[in-house]
Amino acid sequence: MLKSLRISNFTVFKAANLEFAKGLNVIVGENGTGKTHLLKLPYAVMAMSAEEGKRRKEPPTKTLLQTRIAEKISGVFRPEDRLGRLVHRQRGRNKCTVKMSFRQPRTSIAFQFSSLAKSETIVDSAPSRWQDKPPVFLPTRELLTLYPGFVSLYETRHLEFDETWRDTCLLLGAPALKGPREATIAHLIEPLEEQLGGKVVLDSNGRFYFRPFNAGNMEMPLVAEGWRKLSMLVRLISTGSLLDKGCLFWDEPEANLNPGLIREIAKAILGICQAGVQVFVATHSLFLLREFQILLECGFADVEQRYFALRRIDDGVEVSQDDDIESVDPLRLLDEELAQSDRFVDLFMPRTGPGA
Repeated sequence: MLKSLRISNFTVFKAANLEFAKGLNVIVGENGTGKTHLLKLPYAVMAMSAEEGKRRKEPPTKTLLQTRIAEKISGVFRPEDRLGRLVHRQRGRNKCTVKMSFRQPRTSIAFQFSSLAKSETIVDSAPSRWQDKPPVFLPTRELLTLYPGFVSLYETRHLEFDETWRDTCLLLGAPALKGPREATIAHLIEPLEEQLGGKVVLDSNGRFYFRPFNAGNMEMPLVAEGWRKLSMLVRLISTGSLLDKGCLFWDEPEANLNPGLIREIAKAILGICQAGVQVFVATHSLFLLREFQILLECGFADVEQRYFALRRIDDGVEVSQDDDIESVDPLRLLDEELAQSDRFVDLFMPRTGPGA
């Protein structure tokens, strides 16, 4: 699990020091304040470590890490010509520094790269072991309809998709777990399947289908996008990718979902936290935040939580953080939604009240 992230001169951030909860971590901010960047950076480093740990028996070395970190971050962020374009923009040369601390022993890492860096970093402090489990990154759109043949095409052609899409497709294609953990999996996915009204299946030809209860398979492109996003979550739980102290990074889980599905997503996220997964969410949704607050008071009180608000300042973006969402200031985006509610009530409620 990620304990902290300390960055300087990274994209829109002049400096930031984030301390994370073991359970739910929510990042809120206006467009362009770097919410997705705060998901992608730790994801890239953790995914790289898990990939290398899967293929190597020897422990990490600075020589290997200096190129692999750069390759993975470049694959996830897709800067045009060099890694150095991710350094905070200002006059003259500059360098970005990153320090990530984990709760697992011997996995913390620190590195840097300059604005002129092309394809390698300088590793200041290397871990002595690889990450045990690959993290999961869910983008704003679903991937089940893209899954057939996507990984092989991505690895043989240049596609304008960042590497999180390829990584997530690999996890979606993993076989469903069997054995002792089936009960835990069923506890998490059964409420989601009830909301969907069916199951998610992967056939022998590598295509996903939605199978309604008491009916035949339905092609995924014919399923509503909100249901496809929920189906993607069901699949990742069933394969074990979201169990056993893993990490989930989810960019705007509320996108293209109606309020009923957002409620189910909120329950599923907190259920995943209870199963030992650390979750990072970037959101614009006041509805989702309120649903988290309601659920954390009713049935999920044991889930640790942490909130981060991003605000533009003269030389970048600053981060405020707290365990209590009411203490995080400012939440401008949410203030706008509340202000709209007030305007709506002022405008229309007199027309529907007594004597209207």
